[in-house]
Amino acid sequence: MSQETPADSDNPGQDQPHRTVPLARGLSTKLLFLTIAFVLLAEVLIFLPSIASYRMSWLQERLGTAAAVSIVLVQGDPASLSRAAQNDVLMAIGAKAIAVRDGGVSRLLVVADMPPQVDEHIDVANTSMAEEVMGALDTLAFGGERMLRVFGPVGDSHMEFELIMPDRDLRSAMLTYSRNVAFLSLLISLFTATLVYAAIDRIMIRPMRTMTRSMLAFSQAPEDPGRVIQPADRSDEIGVAERELFQMQERLQKMLAERKHLADLGLAVSKINHDMRNMLATAQLISDRLRMAKDPTVQAFAPKLLRALDRAVSYSEGVLAYGRTQEPPPSRRKLRLRQLVDEVHDVLDVDNDFEFVNAVEPGFEIDADSDQLFRVLTNLGRNAVQAMAADAESAIVRRLTISAERTGSVCRILVTDTGPGLPPKARENLFAAFRGSTRSGGTGLGLAIAQELVRAHGGTLELAESVGGNTSFAVTIPDQPVRLDQARSGLRRLG
Repeated sequence: MSQETPADSDNPGQDQPHRTVPLARGLSTKLLFLTIAFVLLAEVLIFLPSIASYRMSWLQERLGTAAAVSIVLVQGDPASLSRAAQNDVLMAIGAKAIAVRDGGVSRLLVVADMPPQVDEHIDVANTSMAEEVMGALDTLAFGGERMLRVFGPVGDSHMEFELIMPDRDLRSAMLTYSRNVAFLSLLISLFTATLVYAAIDRIMIRPMRTMTRSMLAFSQAPEDPGRVIQPADRSDEIGVAERELFQMQERLQKMLAERKHLADLGLAVSKINHDMRNMLATAQLISDRLRMAKDPTVQAFAPKLLRALDRAVSYSEGVLAYGRTQEPPPSRRKLRLRQLVDEVHDVLDVDNDFEFVNAVEPGFEIDADSDQLFRVLTNLGRNAVQAMAADAESAIVRRLTISAERTGSVCRILVTDTGPGLPPKARENLFAAFRGSTRSGGTGLGLAIAQELVRAHGGTLELAESVGGNTSFAVTIPDQPVRLDQARSGLRRLG
């Protein structure tokens, strides 16, 4: 018999031993047997002092009976008892002889067949618990043919009584007591185990089994929302585990949907890319012919058109490369940042309602890959323009400013706009593809690609400020570290 899982029901013809748990190896069965074993162990620990106490009580009871007979005989004449009467008294007690010690004088009151030797002396008044336990175990294991001398005071009497008796009846009584205790312990163990099993099975095992089945079912079809666990309204550890599993499954579903979206995007771009490259190649040939035109206006715009076509090709390849995580490493050179910002201005869709401010100093230089830094600034600028274009009121100032500053070997570029600022949802997933978009229908790839390119330069891209009327992104790029061998070779050439 086994516990069926949803995976088994979906694939009844397949043998999946790793997805089923036989009842004999289930947590419920282990819990039941462990509970029985632990309760029996506790009963054993209780049994040892219990059987020792029973043994001493049995001996004290016999010694008390012998003391009552001894007091009667001491006050009367023990010699007046006939042999038959003495045997009857000793038989009733189960003893061989009765003696009393008073004032240092010992008197043998009643005696039958006096044994040749005594095997064990037991002082009922001065025996420790450890000695009682060891004596009880010794009687159970090896008793039955021994002769005992039991002595000690009884009650408030100043006399000390002695009893010579075999341990056969004592051992028989102890065995009967042990059997009864063992039977009662087994009943208590079964009853306790059943209650503990029922309680823990309801509180823990069933919810754990539900979580296990949910995980197995979810693994078969993680995109199916119906296989996400529905957590119970519990405040204990099981409730926390169910809620965490629920959140994990939801996050995993979203992640899988995003991965599928990204895979579909990469497939679509790969299909488009081939035809687009052919069309752009044709446009490049036509642009090359435009260079030969004598018109000054054409001569001025032809290089920009060629660069725009080259970058259009790189854009389509860049989206595909992002989906395949194959962004090439940057080819860094010294750049004049102001000229690169002017090129960004040329490709942005900025009309007369927008103001573009190139606040970079004319001689400002930066150590970076020209194409990749162009893509970073273009993505940031295009996002700013789209954010400002969302404001329908004509009186609002729409200004995009790009500035830069240098601190030592680190350059910091600020892209600032006067748009409405980023909403809280966009800030939470600012650089996450497909989740960081601030407008409906956006993919959020622009910031994700920009951050990846800046990180490839060893720099950072962060949101410096975002309030109504002032949103600023900071691009921080350090210069390339100078290698020691290159510096030495340069010094040699100078020398």
